[in-house]
Amino acid sequence: MPIQDDLQAFLAEWHDPSPFLEVQTSGSTGTPKRMRVRKDRMLNSARLTCDYLGLKKGDKALLCMPLRYIAGKMMVVRSLYAGLDLEVREPSGHPLADWGDTPLRFAAMIPLQVYNTLRVPEERKRLEQTDILIIGGGAIDAALEQEIRQMPNTIYSTYGMTETLSHVALRRLNGPEASPYYHPFPSVTLSLSPDNTLVIDAPLVCDERLVTNDVARLLPDGSFAIIGRKDNIINSGGIKIQIEEVEERLRPYVDRPYAITAAPDPRLGETVVLLLASNLRGEMLTEALASLPKYLRPRHIIKVSEIPQTGSGKIDRAACRELARNIITKTL
Repeated sequence: MPIQDDLQAFLAEWHDPSPFLEVQTSGSTGTPKRMRVRKDRMLNSARLTCDYLGLKKGDKALLCMPLRYIAGKMMVVRSLYAGLDLEVREPSGHPLADWGDTPLRFAAMIPLQVYNTLRVPEERKRLEQTDILIIGGGAIDAALEQEIRQMPNTIYSTYGMTETLSHVALRRLNGPEASPYYHPFPSVTLSLSPDNTLVIDAPLVCDERLVTNDVARLLPDGSFAIIGRKDNIINSGGIKIQIEEVEERLRPYVDRPYAITAAPDPRLGETVVLLLASNLRGEMLTEALASLPKYLRPRHIIKVSEIPQTGSGKIDRAACRELARNIITKTL
């Protein structure tokens, strides 16, 4: 469905008498699910962002993400709350390809859109003329972040999820305020669970305290850094890939020790890697890869002496990631 049709459908649902609205999670903790959320909480979220960023009536904003997820919906709600002049583009890898000369005040993109935009000089110039850019929905590769640091506008990485109605914290990526730490909105209180995962208390947007799967380092001033995921999900170009699902699909075709892991990728944020404890016959490997949808197929296949294991004999996920990263880095 074209995004203009999606927009009209969303606005009709927004303006109907019900105080609730259905949203779909992105599947970052497994299978995507439908959630019912309060419209007044969405307005609270919009207010937090607009007030923090100083957005006001008439500011030109860009919607270039799908409206089935919270990120796209919240761009519309922010525009309704603050009276922004919202321009709508079909979601694509190059959202500024057909943009004119009018500078944007505010835009939100995923890392892949930013990466692609920076590869094209005309699009890069348009992005540099955008006053404020927020980036969410996926990991920002270190090389991309380094490139962003050189840009003249104001750029943030966001932290949040569907359950918090988009982001509850921002991290400045460039300029004198650039930081490795996310800073929550003033109304948000953070703590750590016994597993050192982030616990979010955001009463303006979420009814209950939310225990996340994100292992974090929490500083005395309330800022934080995400160390990694408690679960095993690869975020490749905004697509959430469950490691165990890929391994299970490969099981009928691979008769030796193997593991799926991830490695940093400058375009996708993360990419899927297959570690093999010994060589696999060419035809078996071809058949194994053909069994996977394209988005699940490993971009790197690495032969290793053994698959890292924990003391209890389970796959050591952290060690696999580190091994893949080191090997791929050496070959670049």
